[in-house]
Amino acid sequence: MAAAHEQGIELPAHPSSVSRARQLVRDVVALSASPELSADAELLTSEVVTNALVHAGGPIGLTARHMRDGVRIEVSDGSPHSPIVREYGELAGTGRGLRLLDLLARWGVEESPTGKTVWFELGETRGRGATTVAPDHASAGSDDAPREADPFVDVTLLDVPLLLHAAWQMHAETFLREYLLVRLDQTDDPDDISADGAVIVAHAAASDALALLAEGIPAPDLGDDPATLMDHATGSRVLAPRVTLRVPRESLSNFGLLDEMLDAGLALADEGGFLTPVIQPEMRAMRRWLCASVAEQARGEEPRAWALSSSDLDAPLRAPMAWDEHDLLGTGPATIVADDTNRILAASPGALDLLGYPEGELVGRRLIAIIPERFQQAHLAGFTMHLLSGRRTLLDVPVRVPAVREDGSELLIELTVRRRPSPSGRALFVAELFDAA
Repeated sequence: MAAAHEQGIELPAHPSSVSRARQLVRDVVALSASPELSADAELLTSEVVTNALVHAGGPIGLTARHMRDGVRIEVSDGSPHSPIVREYGELAGTGRGLRLLDLLARWGVEESPTGKTVWFELGETRGRGATTVAPDHASAGSDDAPREADPFVDVTLLDVPLLLHAAWQMHAETFLREYLLVRLDQTDDPDDISADGAVIVAHAAASDALALLAEGIPAPDLGDDPATLMDHATGSRVLAPRVTLRVPRESLSNFGLLDEMLDAGLALADEGGFLTPVIQPEMRAMRRWLCASVAEQARGEEPRAWALSSSDLDAPLRAPMAWDEHDLLGTGPATIVADDTNRILAASPGALDLLGYPEGELVGRRLIAIIPERFQQAHLAGFTMHLLSGRRTLLDVPVRVPAVREDGSELLIELTVRRRPSPSGRALFVAELFDAA
């Protein structure tokens, strides 16, 4: 395609840059031979500029040119992290921008010594979804990566819970985005570029740490078949004995900032008003271990393996949902009801008898009390991913799983879990249990 007209601008790290970018693209496309491309071009520009804004936190370069048979948009920023298409599900609160690029345009990434440029083209290539992405940094966390003593610190992570990390990544991305919006809304003057810019720069620094973890820690793929998923949900497929994370020295402090921002955001979320679901205590503890490991090993301390302590599980959960135990009548001989915090609200007499619990002993406990330890990581990850994205691999289908009885013994049961609406709008889960023997 031969270039016909081009406009460019440098945008500051400020929310107003998104509307300015849309206006420039609108003006360029209006002069082209394909003005009907304006809506798609503006939509995709908003997505790419927003990503640059929240993940890079610095000046953004925008170039728009109309060609003889289409338009090309280029967005440059100072972040070295190439975007990754996420398969988070239709209800996820983040990750849609690149899927829109795949659907509507031909796009790619060009890396440079100072950052990267994300480009997309509309016109004769529209709808092909042909993605050409520059090599990402996934190899940065491997033991075979070239070692440079000065610019990097090699952080060794031992016994990494891969499923827990993958679910936490999804939660952290969504939560940080919502926390950013809350912080921007709290600034005294919405037109104060310096105040909003400082918030965005801090968010971008935390996002840099999050991206380094995503690039360095492998994400397990267990598939969507319920039987296969259960077979692969334990052991080496979901626990990495050793992962080496290569952290640029200039990014070391970003891990402490990520830790602080997520704790500050969780304090606000505990007061209510956040849309992002509550995080499970195990994921909060894992995040603190990851960030602390970077700081400790940067100081020359030895690696310490991931391990939960009883104090890690004392983190407060959202207030339990109001529940009338009489609502349980008629739902089946062995039924357990849980809320969106993973807490058991009610257990029928049949369920108590099946699991060997006295009356009243199960209510108030978390569901992991009746799940074998080897399956708890998979349960917590699946539970979190469902609340965030609607992923429902094990919902509404009978599966055979072991359950832990009150005396510690295991019983093979057939389990069917269904999600039910509640008057408050929060998620409610009803499980029917049968002795598989």
